[in-house]
Amino acid sequence: MTGQPTPDAELDEALALVNGDRDGRADAVSRSASPATSTWASASPSSRGPESTSAPASASAPASASAPASAADPKAATPRAATPRTVGPTPGDDKHRDITPWPAARARAGRAAAGPESALAPTSPASPTAPASPTSPASPTAPSPASPAPPTSLAPPAPLDQALGRILAAPLTALTDLPSFDTSAMDGWVVAGPGPWLVRADGILAGHGRPDALTDGEAVRIATGARIPPDATAVLRSEHGRTDDKGRLHALREVVPGQDIRPRGQECRSGDHLLPSGALVTPAVLGLAAAAGYDALPVVRRPRAEVLVLGDELLTRGLPREGLIRDALGPMLPPWLRSLGADVTAVRRLGDDAEALHQAITTSEAELIVTTGGTASGPVDHVHPTLHRIGAELLVDGVAVRPGHPMLLARIRPGQHLVGLPGNPLAAVSGLLTLAEPLLRTLSGRVFGCGGPSTYTAPVRDAVHGHPHDTRLVPVVLRADVAVPLHFNGPAMLRGIAAADGLAVVPPGGARRGQELEILDLPWSVPDVGTGTGVDTGTVPGLYGGPVEVGSTGAGTGTETGPETGAGAEHAEGSDGSDGADGAEGADGEERFT
Repeated sequence: MTGQPTPDAELDEALALVNGDRDGRADAVSRSASPATSTWASASPSSRGPESTSAPASASAPASASAPASAADPKAATPRAATPRTVGPTPGDDKHRDITPWPAARARAGRAAAGPESALAPTSPASPTAPASPTSPASPTAPSPASPAPPTSLAPPAPLDQALGRILAAPLTALTDLPSFDTSAMDGWVVAGPGPWLVRADGILAGHGRPDALTDGEAVRIATGARIPPDATAVLRSEHGRTDDKGRLHALREVVPGQDIRPRGQECRSGDHLLPSGALVTPAVLGLAAAAGYDALPVVRRPRAEVLVLGDELLTRGLPREGLIRDALGPMLPPWLRSLGADVTAVRRLGDDAEALHQAITTSEAELIVTTGGTASGPVDHVHPTLHRIGAELLVDGVAVRPGHPMLLARIRPGQHLVGLPGNPLAAVSGLLTLAEPLLRTLSGRVFGCGGPSTYTAPVRDAVHGHPHDTRLVPVVLRADVAVPLHFNGPAMLRGIAAADGLAVVPPGGARRGQELEILDLPWSVPDVGTGTGVDTGTVPGLYGGPVEVGSTGAGTGTETGPETGAGAEHAEGSDGSDGADGAEGADGEERFT
């Protein structure tokens, strides 16, 4: 798949609404646009600075007695970063002990539901964590389709009107020939032998039984989809024939035997495999299934998910006030998870209550529990202590990605996992696509690229500043096969992602203009049509790194450099589970790193 253009006339209005008038704030921020160095190499613990050196010695200690036997088995030894551990909080430690490279974290999440051994398996030697040539295209880092088979469970066969969006649990096999009898492809006359032909008085309509056979020199009126009588030669279209005053039919062009007849079994024969198991049931699949004789489809049960919204500072309605802010994740996460194939069974708002969190996790019957906030080590960050208390096994504890690096993935018990998302909204989106999406893809039995986000590459229109050591996920729109980075990409911001077609995967060090970057589709994104929410407004200021000129062909190219995305000073991690260390946000809504 390649990046697809987004129609300017439809997108520009939406982006203008998202951006508003920036009042020249971006112009006040002056910085150079030097080309960024491209590398996929992951920083080693010794090169990551304070974030790594503050890790406690216990991080490299042998596996505890409560860890699975496979983790302690020397035969199953894996690199340090790939070894899960039982959660053990260190008082006052606000750093993550085993930061996982972003590609490895995504791959590990995809293997987690297949069992402990699969989760421990190292990534392929061809993983994008290895250094790449600055001139080589980015390689998609999606979980391999050859990953171990997921522990999916069958649901009762779903009636066709309830199967949309589900995953096939078995191959779709034709129950009949398609078409099941020879049919007419056009309105006209069905003829036998050479013409001219004597036309019978009756006609053949769709839905009628087996018609009488024709003899040479005979013709009969026929409708599209009607059954072809025995011994017929061809169908003569209405516009290709005429009748004389004696009722005889004459062809206006050559008649080729078999023309405009759909023979039985032209599309498939009974027993043919039409689609593989793991395919997404789309409207077209429903039509095919109905034509092939199905009333219901074998589908995989949707994995159940619960969302636990943490934080005493969150409001569910009204305007922010007196230190309280609106909860953005409670409304956003359930539909996002549903678009990834989950059945969201509950959304619970727990505040900063450790006992309530413990009760919610230990009584949940969902295959996936998603928490928001509380993944750091502040005074009210209860996720790590609660996981330690229940003996959960950490598979991922921090990811080398911005925004969203405090995210985590834990196995509560066999068949149940918890994804801990940072509290900042865009950081939470990063966590969803890094950990929750690959896990749900495995749980739901989805074939990669069949439903939910997929990856491809596209050249980036502008240079994008990167983090010195970590991968960045930057909202982009697709314009004429080019990815245009959007502003307002700070960890607490949703303004950029709300207008985006996808997220560009920016390697450590950044990306130069024109460099091919991996693009993560958003689950509702349709690159061919973009956002499709507005009308032509001409030049769009603000959200892009410079204006995008709308030409007569609808291809926005941009002629000014404008403010670049991401450069400047990094600040300390927040203690509230938010992605504080992602970089300072400038007045123009950009993240900046040094």
